[in-house]
Amino acid sequence: MDEPLRVLVVAAHPDDAEFGAGGTVARWTAEGRHVSYLVVTSGDKGSHDLQVDPVELAARREREQCEAARRLGVTDVHFLRWLDGEVEASMRLREQLCLTIRKLRPGLVVTHDPWRLYQLHPDHRATGMGTVDAVIAARDHLFFRDQLGAGLAHHRVRELYLFTTDHPNTWVDIAASFERKVAAVAAHVSQIRQPDDLASRMRERAQRIGEAAGLALAEEFKRIELS
Repeated sequence: MDEPLRVLVVAAHPDDAEFGAGGTVARWTAEGRHVSYLVVTSGDKGSHDLQVDPVELAARREREQCEAARRLGVTDVHFLRWLDGEVEASMRLREQLCLTIRKLRPGLVVTHDPWRLYQLHPDHRATGMGTVDAVIAARDHLFFRDQLGAGLAHHRVRELYLFTTDHPNTWVDIAASFERKVAAVAAHVSQIRQPDDLASRMRERAQRIGEAAGLALAEEFKRIELS
């Protein structure tokens, strides 16, 4: 499959990809694009239950993530299993992300906008920055040279789509894929506190975003084209 048809979505936690780009992912898979997920943590701290076991929670959230991805038509889901809340934009993270990019060879990478003003969650900031840094490292053969060989080569990503951004310049019409986005988000049962009005709340947000582009329902991104 041609590289522009390959997409890699990198998210900090299970459910981040669905909330940030689920409608767009559903649209892309319907168009025949090959979409992969890479989730940096397994969300082992994502609960307000004082009795929850973090190991069991992580396993549950991985299952929820795989089901959500299936509902969107995502081909494969990978987990790095960093501890929730402890992700750092380190060389180790950059190396792991770079290796994944070189293996999967996407033409387009989607992730958190690390430059969002007052982005409080450290995992979101670190995952976004680590991914951007890894995109740059993956394209040059002198970065992480020990990864290369045995059929693995450096790889140049053509586009970045950053979600949850303060400076969107790209809006994707998700009217036809909105219900699939809702279904994917709903798969994260452990994270949904008010399931009864989930669809209406999501619709209201998609409508607000769409107003800027004259669309009924939309998701927005900061799109960066890489030379």
